[in-house]
Amino acid sequence: MKLGLFFVLFLIGLTSLLDTINQLFLKSAINSLQVNLSANIFKILKFVWQVVLIPKVWLGGICTLISLCIWLFVLSKADLNFAFSADSMHYIFIAFASRLFLKEKVGFKRWLGTIFIVLGIVFISIS
Repeated sequence: MKLGLFFVLFLIGLTSLLDTINQLFLKSAINSLQVNLSANIFKILKFVWQVVLIPKVWLGGICTLISLCIWLFVLSKADLNFAFSADSMHYIFIAFASRLFLKEKVGFKRWLGTIFIVLGIVFISIS
């Protein structure tokens, strides 16, 4: 790894944060629609058109594009095995963001799994 460990971890955390923001935008956008899909091609096209017109979908796409650019930079500086393992932080961010912003219930088992993910990231980061 050519760059400092903490800087690479910061960038990976930033990509995870941007991915989480993207997912929040997309979930919020889809929740704003009344989804009534069937095998009817016209209903599917209408749904796709409605999705394309939602600003949150575009904001999510921008977050994804920025995240991709940062991720490509990270991959140029860090081992894929390390970077991909550390990128598991998005599981943590999603659990907290879902609870905080979407008011979703996150059960004990999910929190326990999240703690194990954090421990795994720590073990991989220090190895």
